[in-house]
Amino acid sequence: MTNYTDRKQIPQSEKWDLTAIYKDQQAFDQDYAKTAELIEQFKSREADFITGSAPFYATLKDAQQIESLLNRLEVYASLFSDLDTGNNEGQILMGRMFKLYNDFGEASSFMQTAMLKVDDLTLQAWNKEEPGLLDYARTIEKARRFREHTLTDESEKLIASMQNAMHSHSRIRSVFANADLSFGKIRDESGKLVTLTDTNYVPFLMGSNRNVRRNAFRTLYRTYDQFGNTFASLLNSYISEKVTMAQVRKYGSSLEESTFYDEVTPEIYHNLIKTVNAHLGSIYDYYTMKQKLLGIPKLHLYDVYTPLVSSSHSHYTYDEAVREVLDALKILGKEYHSTLKQGLTEKHWVDVWPTPGKRGGAYSSGCYGTEPYILLNFTETLDDVSTLAHESGHSMHSYFSHTNNKEQEAYYTIFVAEVASTVNEILFAHYKLRTSSSKEEKLEVLNQLLELYRGTLFRQTMFAEFEEIAHEKVSNGMTLTKDILNADYYALVKKYFGPDVYVDKQIALEWMRIPHFYRFFYVYKYATCISAASSIVKKIETQGDSYINQYLNFLKCGDSRSPLDSLLVAGIDLRKPEVIEDALNDFESILKEFKKSI
Repeated sequence: MTNYTDRKQIPQSEKWDLTAIYKDQQAFDQDYAKTAELIEQFKSREADFITGSAPFYATLKDAQQIESLLNRLEVYASLFSDLDTGNNEGQILMGRMFKLYNDFGEASSFMQTAMLKVDDLTLQAWNKEEPGLLDYARTIEKARRFREHTLTDESEKLIASMQNAMHSHSRIRSVFANADLSFGKIRDESGKLVTLTDTNYVPFLMGSNRNVRRNAFRTLYRTYDQFGNTFASLLNSYISEKVTMAQVRKYGSSLEESTFYDEVTPEIYHNLIKTVNAHLGSIYDYYTMKQKLLGIPKLHLYDVYTPLVSSSHSHYTYDEAVREVLDALKILGKEYHSTLKQGLTEKHWVDVWPTPGKRGGAYSSGCYGTEPYILLNFTETLDDVSTLAHESGHSMHSYFSHTNNKEQEAYYTIFVAEVASTVNEILFAHYKLRTSSSKEEKLEVLNQLLELYRGTLFRQTMFAEFEEIAHEKVSNGMTLTKDILNADYYALVKKYFGPDVYVDKQIALEWMRIPHFYRFFYVYKYATCISAASSIVKKIETQGDSYINQYLNFLKCGDSRSPLDSLLVAGIDLRKPEVIEDALNDFESILKEFKKSI
């Protein structure tokens, strides 16, 4: 595996060029000062905001200008910080951004309550007087949805002034987990002593040497166990904040508040958990097969990631990964393919390699007016190529959303955020199945598909169930301690892995590793999105160009429609349990195909 210890060693083509956002710190500081000044000036807008169509329109435009600047500043600061999470300069930039967001939240807090005071007839008259207001119709519509959950002007201002402190838990957890935790060293399969990190942990679990897998598993959780009380305190504080704010804003629960923001309902959340629970037998069958194929007396949790077939022939350079992804996605048409090719080969979309201090995992970022930015920690495996396809899906979704909408409607909602990325993953896997030159390669790709569904549909649903349990306990007045969280998590793991898997006691600590628990009922969307993606891929592959245009129209929706309505553009209705059922049936079909091919 390519191993860079210094970012200066990495070819420029394989790391971000952040100067495309701001050429230097001075340029960032200039925009920062400009934004701070605009925020200060914006405070005067409160006096005349709803006195007529002209000031109403002017205030909305001014707010959009500030939000645009904030987005650009924040993207730069977060990307810079994530390249070295231990760099104090990056942490300072992020701290400055949190302050600026907090200042704007406080300065603009009057808008929500004020927009609710304008009656429908007045708003209709203003739209006729000032046609530019139609550009903000969706903004106004979304604000007015919150009529029953908006507090008094003074209360909204108070809450806005506390945003910086209230949103600190995820930031603290990220710095602690990525910059401060040290997991020690283990011996790899060649006997070499290497440093264990959250980045190389899963690759170790995917190795063929069971002793290495066991040592990586136990060593990692030995460190987490030492800090369990700290992680429990952080998570309890975060959830307490969310539960309290849901009560203050008169929601039935924190889950109801989260789904209301997404313009969906808790029924979709509960339908997912109920439907997946009814199909747990298929994942039990998968684990039983894995235990037999690995030839071990009992499948332990450190065996779960182990591929069922050898992956020694699937070692990818980064250039090979790019070519594979581009070939797999040609099916989506010329504009999609050529735009992605430019991004991956010419425009520095991707920061490829893991380096000391770099944030782990992968994501796609960027904002209106910038290129997409993909963070990878590429270790040259087939799974990494699939990750590139996945994050490219996010980036292309952003490309279509940004180029086909006004800025205020250009950001697709979180509820649909994982659809396009998962479509790409599945298309990539199907491409590999079509082009496989051997039985072994076909089995490897089938194994990857099984892992995709296992990790995204089953695992994320388990996370969702854990998250709701934690929120319900806090809502009922309980303090979440390390022991309580461990017990709840362990019980869920036993349920989702079934009777034939040995549930090692250390897995009770795994909740500490999951940063998404600080994203307020986010994880279930991975599962609903893979369900939507499975259906979309079937339509792409069976209906061809006519449906592909329909799918691209979904990517172009941005936030111009509600997430459920935008999915309807692609012919997907997540209110129906059949969408989840279809994805579960897909998993069962892949499992049967694997068994037949083995």
